[in-house]
Amino acid sequence: MKNGYGSVLWFTGLSGAGKTTTAKAVEKKLLERGRRVELLDGDELRATVCKGLGFSMEDRFENIRRISYIANLLSRNGVDVLVSAISPYKAMREYAKEQIPTFVEIYVKCPLHVCEMRDVKGLYAKARSGEITRFTGVSDPYEEPDNPAITLCTSTSTPEQNVDQVLAWIDVNASTMYKDHQKGLSGL
Repeated sequence: MKNGYGSVLWFTGLSGAGKTTTAKAVEKKLLERGRRVELLDGDELRATVCKGLGFSMEDRFENIRRISYIANLLSRNGVDVLVSAISPYKAMREYAKEQIPTFVEIYVKCPLHVCEMRDVKGLYAKARSGEITRFTGVSDPYEEPDNPAITLCTSTSTPEQNVDQVLAWIDVNASTMYKDHQKGLSGL
């Protein structure tokens, strides 16, 4: 983004899909370009700012409300924000989109069985055995985005290809997003 608002790139997908891995690689490339960037990782936020929230629908929405607030705050101060959060419900992502003028939905698509194979923490196995309840993709739904700005297929594309896809999208669309946002502000 030029002057003013930074982009908020919201990486959504199942646990183990590659959201944080991709976001970290995009972060590195944006920093190399001299951009101001912050990565908001869902797991880290749940251990700090969102500590104490469970996985009920209400708590999940509160988690997204807090993340949206922080992302918008950073964005309006010219920081590009990369959010890596499962965000399983469409309504959650719609809320974030309404709150954040430069919201970009990035669907990190990966089949459930591949996510399970990648699971180093054993969360899917615990969910399947009933040890973890309300686990997205197993005992709680993940609502796929209808029309994301970007879809990354992490089971068929390399991490480098996915990063290149995000950067190419930014190169084409970032200045247009900023102009559209400024037009909206001038009408206030």
